[in-house]
Amino acid sequence: MPHLVKLMAPAGIVAAGLFFSATASWAVPEFARKTKKECSFCHPPDSWNLTEAGKYYREHKYSLEGYKPKPSDKQVHAEGK
Repeated sequence: MPHLVKLMAPAGIVAAGLFFSATASWAVPEFARKTKKECSFCHPPDSWNLTEAGKYYREHKYSLEGYKPKPSDKQVHAEGK
């Protein structure tokens, strides 16, 4: 029994440390399923930052209703010709 306690105590300390050091993650696959959009719609590649769409989604109670994307530079130049 004492051998088991010697083994479990460090394992418990490590587990507690991992639990309390984990950061909160609000981006979840559920959002992608709900909106039927790829993750890159709200997040730039390789980033946890938000695009304009992601900010709109967060600020409008997790809804894209009424969201109108700004035209890209390519679209503006093509229309301006």
